[in-house]
Amino acid sequence: MSDDTDIDLDDLGRRMEGALTALRGEFGSLRTGRATASMLDPVMVDAYGANTPINQVGTVNVPEPRMVTITVWDKGLIKAVEKALRESGLGINPQVDGTLFRLPIPELNEERRGELAKVAAKYAESARVSVRNVRRDGMDQVKKAKNANDISEDDQKLYSDEIQEMTDKHIAEIDEALSAKEKEIMQV
Repeated sequence: MSDDTDIDLDDLGRRMEGALTALRGEFGSLRTGRATASMLDPVMVDAYGANTPINQVGTVNVPEPRMVTITVWDKGLIKAVEKALRESGLGINPQVDGTLFRLPIPELNEERRGELAKVAAKYAESARVSVRNVRRDGMDQVKKAKNANDISEDDQKLYSDEIQEMTDKHIAEIDEALSAKEKEIMQV
């Protein structure tokens, strides 16, 4: 393969890795039967006229497997934090004690576990689509370089095979992550 083309395989790999990183972040925010601080990452609080992540208005702790606590730094934000938690869709009922919020994580029933597994599958499919879009961009770059006579047919085949190999590797990692998350969700 010649080095004078504008096909950057490292960039394509980075973009595919970005889709996988985003998927892991989304999986982290999915609630399973155990408490994690990352499950509050998508919760935004209307603080000082702007949407602010909940971890920037208080300290988030996990003192025990089925409990998350938030210690709000500004007493004026207590109502806003409570509202954000109730409207978050996490299915958690916060217990307020001054500036301390206790979030007991209830056991998941079988129906809710199934719903969460479907959400995880949607996140994984979205990540697969992102990886495939990166592959398409890479294949388009290869075709343009071939049409402009920047690379030979042999180089085109080598680039295409390498891009496909990267795609297959990242799709397999996505499937692996989904399988692990579904197992975690269905675990009682």
